[in-house]
Amino acid sequence: MDTSEPKPRSDPPVEPAVAPEPPAAPGAPGLAWRLLQVLLLAAALGASGWVWYDARLRAGAAEASLERRLGAMQDEAREARAAARASQDTVRDLQAKLAVLDGRLADTQSQQTTLETLYQELSRNRDEWQIAEIEQVLAIADQQLQLTGNVKAALIALQLAEARLARADRPQFQAVRRAIARDIERLKSLPTADLAGMSRRLDTVIGSIDALPLGGDVKPAPPAPPPPAAGGAGDALKRFGSGLWRDLKDLVVVRRVEAPEPPLLPAPEAYYLRENLRLRLLNARLELVSRHPAAFAQDLKVAQEWLARYYERDAPATREALDALKALAQTPLRLEPLSISDSLEAVRAFKAQRERASG
Repeated sequence: MDTSEPKPRSDPPVEPAVAPEPPAAPGAPGLAWRLLQVLLLAAALGASGWVWYDARLRAGAAEASLERRLGAMQDEAREARAAARASQDTVRDLQAKLAVLDGRLADTQSQQTTLETLYQELSRNRDEWQIAEIEQVLAIADQQLQLTGNVKAALIALQLAEARLARADRPQFQAVRRAIARDIERLKSLPTADLAGMSRRLDTVIGSIDALPLGGDVKPAPPAPPPPAAGGAGDALKRFGSGLWRDLKDLVVVRRVEAPEPPLLPAPEAYYLRENLRLRLLNARLELVSRHPAAFAQDLKVAQEWLARYYERDAPATREALDALKALAQTPLRLEPLSISDSLEAVRAFKAQRERASG
């Protein structure tokens, strides 16, 4: 745009209107009047020219300012159009990004829903696995309690189950925990016999049966040390006579009998005696763990009678076996039926409830 100052246009000069000449005055006053008219006309022409020139200057300045403003407005319009195009591009980019974010948000929400479902399933499966494991532990403890009366092992199993449920700290396990706590308190309050210790003592006696000496087994006395050797035929004859006399004395043994002597059993019968005694003690052990106190006491009584009748009572091994059987017979037994059925029923009821809820 040309912003130079506009040149004034050359308009044709305006011819002033010629006033009619006044009537000629006689003499000098007419001439002065004409001269005044000429001066006034010249002043009017100068004022008109100055006004015209000033108006032209003002019009050129206004036109130049207007052109400058129009140019600035056109520049601003171009910049505005460029900014608008950039804004439109930015808006399109933002709309594309927003669409991508909407898709990702939908995917995230779907994944969150899937994860929540998986978490619920895992939580339910974890509860089921944990309660199944606790049920197995309690079932084994109940079997041991009924078969062997091992109260200590049952208490350990119950306390282990209680500790696992306490670590889980889930409200749905409260009923199971209360049942386990009742069984723990009940087992702690029962005065029961140490069946495991009694079984070990019976096993010790059973293991020593083969080493117990029978009543007819008389072990020969250890041979006397030979006399010191001496030279000469007389000493040799004396040693021969001493050895002969010692051999003759070994042929006959004389003992004082103050009690009925047990019968001398041959080898086959001795073997069957030991096996029958072993079976009798094994049967006593079975009666002990099966909680039959009367049959247990009867088996111990028969075993003691056999030991006193057929075995060497003065032998240390026999006395030790007899003392062990007497101590077992004198142990007060309260073989009450023990179980942890409350805990097992609570666990099974919890499983049944979960199965109905999942079904």
